[in-house]
Amino acid sequence: MASSKPNVVFVLGGPGAGKGTQCVRIAEKHGYVHLSAGDLLREEAAKPDSVLGNEINEHIKNGSIVPVAVTCKLLENAMKNSGKENFLIDGFPRNKDNVDGWKLAMDGKVNLQCVLFFDCDEQTCVARCLERGKGSGRADDNEESLKKRIVTYNNSTRPVIELYEKENLVKRIHAANDVDKVFQDVDHVFNGLKSTTQ
Repeated sequence: MASSKPNVVFVLGGPGAGKGTQCVRIAEKHGYVHLSAGDLLREEAAKPDSVLGNEINEHIKNGSIVPVAVTCKLLENAMKNSGKENFLIDGFPRNKDNVDGWKLAMDGKVNLQCVLFFDCDEQTCVARCLERGKGSGRADDNEESLKKRIVTYNNSTRPVIELYEKENLVKRIHAANDVDKVFQDVDHVFNGLKSTTQ
């Protein structure tokens, strides 16, 4: 029996850990809808008549962080509008403030199945991002920007993973392996989740 509450899997890992690549595969094979918090914010900011979009743009202009309540609202709307019930939320929660905001906004509204953690050594992550930067046109895939992103990740996101580890929600994936081997491990996790939700 399907639960009336949407099932959510948080997808976390450092820059270049392969989150996006694996999310595409999970979506294809297991029917999860892939939601990227960053993409949702950018899409909303691009809408000329959006109240939330205007607020997001103000924060971008001032270099300040978009309030977590805004991100949660966008995620909640995206889940409602999709008509589906299984979701991958990629790159969120990034810090303790995100976790608290999510609990405040979404407590009781969703079933958090697990936190998929792509654990990858720094060297591999940097090499992958620099390689990706050559063809992706992503402005933040240069070495200096990468180092800053890794520091932020270590300081802010690692503690989130530790927090969820205490709740026994973390599924750790050794992400330095090649894409197919990583997906085998991911596949195993999702096959396990299926048996608990049916």
